[in-house]
Amino acid sequence: MSAFQPEMDWSSSLDMYDEYEKLIIRVNTPRVVIDNVVCENATLVKVNTLYHYFCPALTISSAGAVFYVTDENGQKLTDEGVIAYIEKTLETNPCILPSFGKSVGVEVAAHQHTAIELTGTDRPGLLSEIFAVLSDLKCNVVEAEVWTHNRRVACLVYVTDEETGAPIQDEQKICKIEELLRNVMRGNSNIRGAKAPVSMGFTHTERRLHQLMFADRDYEKLDGTGARVPPPLNDNAKLLVTVANCLERGYSVVNVQCKDRPKLLFDIVCTLTDMEYVVFHATIDSQGPQTCQEYFIRHADGCPVNSEAEKRRVIHCLEAAIRRRASEGVRLELCTNDRVGLLSDVTRIFRENGMSVTKAEVTTRGDKAVNVFYVTDAAGNPVDPRTVEAVRREIGLTILQVKDNCMHTKSPPREPAIPFSFGNIFKSKSERFLYSLGLIKSYS
Repeated sequence: MSAFQPEMDWSSSLDMYDEYEKLIIRVNTPRVVIDNVVCENATLVKVNTLYHYFCPALTISSAGAVFYVTDENGQKLTDEGVIAYIEKTLETNPCILPSFGKSVGVEVAAHQHTAIELTGTDRPGLLSEIFAVLSDLKCNVVEAEVWTHNRRVACLVYVTDEETGAPIQDEQKICKIEELLRNVMRGNSNIRGAKAPVSMGFTHTERRLHQLMFADRDYEKLDGTGARVPPPLNDNAKLLVTVANCLERGYSVVNVQCKDRPKLLFDIVCTLTDMEYVVFHATIDSQGPQTCQEYFIRHADGCPVNSEAEKRRVIHCLEAAIRRRASEGVRLELCTNDRVGLLSDVTRIFRENGMSVTKAEVTTRGDKAVNVFYVTDAAGNPVDPRTVEAVRREIGLTILQVKDNCMHTKSPPREPAIPFSFGNIFKSKSERFLYSLGLIKSYS
């Protein structure tokens, strides 16, 4: 993207920068402070760093970050084990450094599983077909996560060989898995994009799902013929994303206003990173059920967003990133003794009863299978409660439980979000902080 073209071998230079990053980690180990006294209703997590990342195109500096966090119940962090884990992870995990030569935030652990990535067009019964193929091929599903959005699906499945309990090493079997799953993902549709690569290792699942859906362009809609068309701008009043340029400082300012939820910051930053934008400064105000987040960004080549088309693309991609994690439908939780073919049987029963899975989280804890499914009917409407009870009776009333989905409880009406403008930025709670950074001239 940059106009600067260094006269050296690019791959070797990236290795040099990776070694430089490792040196920076050793020299500038981040100092993490966790304080439960300074704020009345949240825990302060402060990361003090001073990193300088150099590459042929630009130099990036970051002085650290301050977070006010709560647990899932909105309370301060009190579990000493959780606090110790946060401190250890932030002080030692090198993934806090963006790598110029590889995807940021994707961690590869020991090769204990074989990873299968699936993307394509969503349809009722698809998950049942996927797990049926894996069961027929003697693959044991250890973990899996499935996201659907905008008629697209992304699935990350970790499997082992049924006979050995180890990663699948047989190249012919791997090719067979890829071939059959690619046919399943393609179905009767000629729409391009059905993919089913198999690889070794373990990645950050949610990070990878964002990358898969972004690469599959789930931020674009499909018309009746299967052609992709961009969605209308801000088609949901509860979610407002705007982009404006601060030409004086050479930044673009991305403002996000929506209902607050866990992992919202993660989803937004992952998408900005995948779009090759660098976040230089950010302020987040999440007092109450709503959140307002401001990001000061530049492209990796040092330029702000410089066209209306690029602005629309940023808006569409961030809207998709925020929405694709949403869970539509009834939440069903399954807990039982794990066995090969369990997922194939369960999802087949869903399909036979006209239920479609919109999201799934599959985990194995010891000898127990602990799975979560969000289901609708085949048309995407709420499932008839009588159908849910019939499915529970077939699978087992004590095995499959219906849980309330708090993400879909209607909240009381609120005042409409105020549209973004530079005047609103300057009146935000973050204006003193922005002034100290030289991003605004006055906050009075």
